[in-house]
Amino acid sequence: MQYHMLEKGSSRNGDVCAWCEEYAALTLKYLHKNKTQSEVIELLHLTCSQVPMFKTECIILVDYYVPIFFLEVSSMQPEEICKDISLCKSAERVSPKLKEDSCEFCHDAVSLVLDRLKDPDIQLDIIELLLKACDSLESYENKCKKMVFEYGPLILANMEQFLEAADVCAVLHVCTKSEIEVEEPVPTKETPLLSDS
Repeated sequence: MQYHMLEKGSSRNGDVCAWCEEYAALTLKYLHKNKTQSEVIELLHLTCSQVPMFKTECIILVDYYVPIFFLEVSSMQPEEICKDISLCKSAERVSPKLKEDSCEFCHDAVSLVLDRLKDPDIQLDIIELLLKACDSLESYENKCKKMVFEYGPLILANMEQFLEAADVCAVLHVCTKSEIEVEEPVPTKETPLLSDS
């Protein structure tokens, strides 16, 4: 099975909007589960422990902001998300439709996200958003910004590596085992996520 990306300006732009709404709905449903929320908090606590100098502050921030994030997520609508990230036009209201080959569609989406993550302008936008979020942390603002500058690029690189190495669509159960084609692994330059030291 070959995965392809949807081209900008292609006749499939409506498909991109429908895809976005479909997978935004699936993602929101997944994020509403208590087990998912617990796993996210646990993973973030583990990540905090990888930064000993800021571990306590990091855990405080996780414990404070992650519940707020999940509360915010609970009020989001897939259509709004897709409009906000410019995958759907404001006037365009495409109801989520199930695609016959959801697995291939999911891989198209992951390819699109991966392509955007490799764009230096998008990376800069992400770093800027994180820095703006630090502004609301009052007494932790400077430490937060230092962490963003120090670890932001590493996290983005690790996210790219994760998306290239992991079958996100299988993890999200969009693809069944029979739909996943076994391919020869492509050797990649290994970058440690966050060291155990």
